[in-house]
Amino acid sequence: MQKLIIQGSRRIGGEMNIQGAKNSVLPLMAASVLCGGIVNIGNCPAISDRYAAMRILNHLGCTACERDGYVQIDSGAIRRTDIPDELMREMRCSVIFMGALLGRCEKCRICFPGGCDLGPRPIDMHLSALEKMGAEINIGHGEILCSAPDGLCGAKITLPFPSVGATENIILAAVLAEGETIIQNAAREPEIHDLIKFLNTNGAEIKSAGGRIIINGVKRLTPSAELYEVIPDRIAAATYLSFAAACGGELLIKKCCPSHMDAVIPLYEQMGCYIKCFGSNIYIRSRGKLKTSGTVRTMVYPGFPTDAQAVLMAPLCIGEGTAVFVENIFENRYRHTGEMQRMGADIRAEGKVAVVTGVEGLYGAKVEAPDLRGGAALVCAALSAEGKSIISRAELIDRGYERIEDNLNRLGAAVRREAE
Repeated sequence: MQKLIIQGSRRIGGEMNIQGAKNSVLPLMAASVLCGGIVNIGNCPAISDRYAAMRILNHLGCTACERDGYVQIDSGAIRRTDIPDELMREMRCSVIFMGALLGRCEKCRICFPGGCDLGPRPIDMHLSALEKMGAEINIGHGEILCSAPDGLCGAKITLPFPSVGATENIILAAVLAEGETIIQNAAREPEIHDLIKFLNTNGAEIKSAGGRIIINGVKRLTPSAELYEVIPDRIAAATYLSFAAACGGELLIKKCCPSHMDAVIPLYEQMGCYIKCFGSNIYIRSRGKLKTSGTVRTMVYPGFPTDAQAVLMAPLCIGEGTAVFVENIFENRYRHTGEMQRMGADIRAEGKVAVVTGVEGLYGAKVEAPDLRGGAALVCAALSAEGKSIISRAELIDRGYERIEDNLNRLGAAVRREAE
């Protein structure tokens, strides 16, 4: 286990390049199973979830290795179609290998996925959709056995909720299926479109318009020799905007995609920060006391992302007035609030709602990261707090942020990592 030791009350400033998107690179790596050859994926973030996906690929018989700044995956040979429990437990996103394996090999055996505990995230939508496409599914003893002895066939699938994971699994299963698959009420996140673009680059036939995706199954994919670049991480960008806002900083975030953050950026302006977007850059300047941003409701894209809820809450803890958060995606997304109360935050959370009343300042404390985004929120709070904070279980933060202490130290913070 790891811990971060942060000396607070230091203004951060400078410029940085944002990492590739965690929520995009993992589906792309699963999609490489379908390619049947060598693909090269660039702008891959150096995060623990990416290494977990590489271990899964190597277990299946692929060769996944790091080259000079990119990841190369050779899926020419698939020797196994099972993923053991210890690998599935490393990340929640591991379930998307189900669609890829079923599409390529017409069978798979997986365990229920792990990752951060954010409350129930059932995969019944995934399984129901795959059954409509001809898959036979048996669940028992903590395992999911899938097979399609007659192959998968296209189907018309209407999702009751625009689930990102279910949309990804259907796309992966449908790429090599017989006939046409139509997904209605599909997720519209930028990461979904990055997956579609990657697959089309390698020979798939997928069209998307709004919440409707049409996949025409092909016999095989033809791996592209060109390097495919993962889109920038919009949640990491929002996190560093919060760091700057909380610390009275001035920061230029480069190599990001401001248009993916239309629901996020205005909230920093409402806090009193100066924001300017130009090209692939976002500039933020924070001076004086922050203001509250009213009511923040998490929604599916293009609404405010649930992954940014905790990191936005952190600077508002030292803002003027009261902010209200309404969590509409996950049931257990306020686990960070108790730890922030240890640092002097005034937060009352019950059910889907959290009420944040700004205080004059936070103070350093020993806290524990409850999950990936909650851990990042504690880092934000610690950066602005008076004195020293110790954040344990920092390995959870490593699941989504690459070299967070190195990045922050380059921007003027005082952060060091130690083993517990």
